Amino acid sequence: MRVKLTREQRIQVLNSQDIYKIMQQILLRENKIGRSKEHFWVVCLSNSNRILLIEMATLGTMKKSVIDPTEVFSFALQKRASKVIMVHNHPGGKMEPSLEDKDITDRMYQAGLFLELPVIDHLIIDEEGYYSFTDSGLLKKISLSQKYVLPYKQEEERIQKRGEKKKTVEMARAMKKKGMDLALIAEVSGLSIKEIEKL
Repeated sequence: MRVKLTREQRIQVLNSQDIYKIMQQILLRENKIGRSKEHFWVVCLSNSNRILLIEMATLGTMKKSVIDPTEVFSFALQKRASKVIMVHNHPGGKMEPSLEDKDITDRMYQAGLFLELPVIDHLIIDEEGYYSFTDSGLLKKISLSQKYVLPYKQEEERIQKRGEKKKTVEMARAMKKKGMDLALIAEVSGLSIKEIEKL
């Protein structure tokens, strides 16, 4: 369900506070019964961080909403967005992200990388406050996760590491050939002395 935005709400987003102010207004428009359910919104941004669209992707229960990458990214792709911010509310008022919140963010982050439509933040909100995955540093930690990395990406990384290892071994072999001390070669290359002895 598309959220109607006023001209004043189609702002250039500079930080999480900017998004929260708008999303708080949207949440407060809901009646009390509606606010007791978990909503999941997708905020689509232009290249200059101007809000293009806010879409409610799912309306869940009091405890959770089920979200899929198709629901998150279809709106952004249709609108030709450059970036995405995900927002959902916690009706109970607890702002700490659950394991499910972290998992969804991890999954959507990787899907966004594949689509070249990055997820730049995920906000958990209620009527009085919010939690930002970016501000807290949690999005950076999630970006290092390998859980949802596509298999071809993992293979690329393995190939790259093998290439780096091969160069390291060649360098250590050349140093050993020149008669350099094994401990020094180990220190420089990161290889063990046993590995160097076998070269």
